[in-house]
Amino acid sequence: MLLVIIAFMTLLFTGMPVAFAIGIAGALFFPQHLELPLTIPVQLTVTQTQNFALLAIPMFIAAGNLMNETGITDRLLKLASVLTGHMRGGLAQVVVVLELLLGGVTGSCIADASMQARMLGPEMIKRGYGKGFISAIIANASLITIMIPPGIGVILYGTVGNISIGRLFAAGIIPGLMMTVTLMMAVSYFAKKRGYLPEREKRASAGEIFKASLSGIWALLFPVMLLVCLRFGIFTPSEVGSFAAVYAIAVGLLAYRELTWQNFKRALEGSVVDTGGVMFLIALSAIFSYGIVWERLPEVISNFMLGISSSPTVILLVIIAVLLVAGMFVDGAVLILMLTPIFLPVALKLGLDPVHFGIIFVLAITIGNVTPPVGSAMYAVCTILDVSVEEFIRDAILFILAIAVVNVLIIWLPQTVLWLPDLIFGK
Repeated sequence: MLLVIIAFMTLLFTGMPVAFAIGIAGALFFPQHLELPLTIPVQLTVTQTQNFALLAIPMFIAAGNLMNETGITDRLLKLASVLTGHMRGGLAQVVVVLELLLGGVTGSCIADASMQARMLGPEMIKRGYGKGFISAIIANASLITIMIPPGIGVILYGTVGNISIGRLFAAGIIPGLMMTVTLMMAVSYFAKKRGYLPEREKRASAGEIFKASLSGIWALLFPVMLLVCLRFGIFTPSEVGSFAAVYAIAVGLLAYRELTWQNFKRALEGSVVDTGGVMFLIALSAIFSYGIVWERLPEVISNFMLGISSSPTVILLVIIAVLLVAGMFVDGAVLILMLTPIFLPVALKLGLDPVHFGIIFVLAITIGNVTPPVGSAMYAVCTILDVSVEEFIRDAILFILAIAVVNVLIIWLPQTVLWLPDLIFGK
């Protein structure tokens, strides 16, 4: 298995696409074990795509792309501006709150970071915000999207670990709100230090807030409806993805009436590309995972970690440290697919709730989206705004620490994660 890991890292650093790197490296395991037929990698690649629960992924991707074509983003931007425009660093606060609102629409931090960089980045530059600060807050705020249903990372973890998707969706909401608050506090610190001014002189009136909320009501209702449908068994996790896509079309045609044939085609084209990338990665990850199971790597790592300490908190902190480092070099979706079968058994042996562990696990991994050398959201924003990685890192450190603090808090306060799922679905 060591050869496989070395090959994977080598291929990754030579610039090979992640899906091919993981598939080719995984295939090297089989010539080392002559008792295993060489047809197994092909069979694994095909059978991995036959998981019924995976139907949720293309449906949620399509729903997100469709809702972005209906004018929902503009309405949510107006609502975010009304709610936070009176605060110091008004536009930066808008970025954070908009990500919270968009979390229930897209489920992709990279897509959201790219969109906000194009939409708000130029305006923030005109208002005198530093480029490093702009790129740092946009990229880090995009991580909120992962926690708000329907986050794709959470769906992957639930599918691989056979954990309730509904409970995971509910579990991410409070951590998402906590991330919003800590990032807004960090923005206030920067704004006070650098003199970034509010966008409006006074708070919006209740009437303005109500009017803006009403305008974006269909997007705000989306995650709520998902949880209600899952709670009462109206849809399975796979079926609720299809409902989400139909809901997005209905909103575009009947509520906002902005979904044209051209917008519809553009949304479908984007969904095909996004789905193809994710599913190809999932299919080839089965080859790599087979070697992990065959070598009983989860059991070995589990025994090693349990030997470090008997304290669940200590072991969780060790796991987070490993994930933070791994996230700096490997794409988050790959890590979720590769490491869930390894670390979930450790968590279960410690008596941890798999939903609680899942939120900690996914959040720690997704921080890698804003750290070099691989950080996808970081590079997307830096490219769009023409910002160097050095400028980005200088201002991003405080935001990254704010998100890391949230992860540590939810380790010590598990009810911040479990309270809402227990309330909605029962203990």
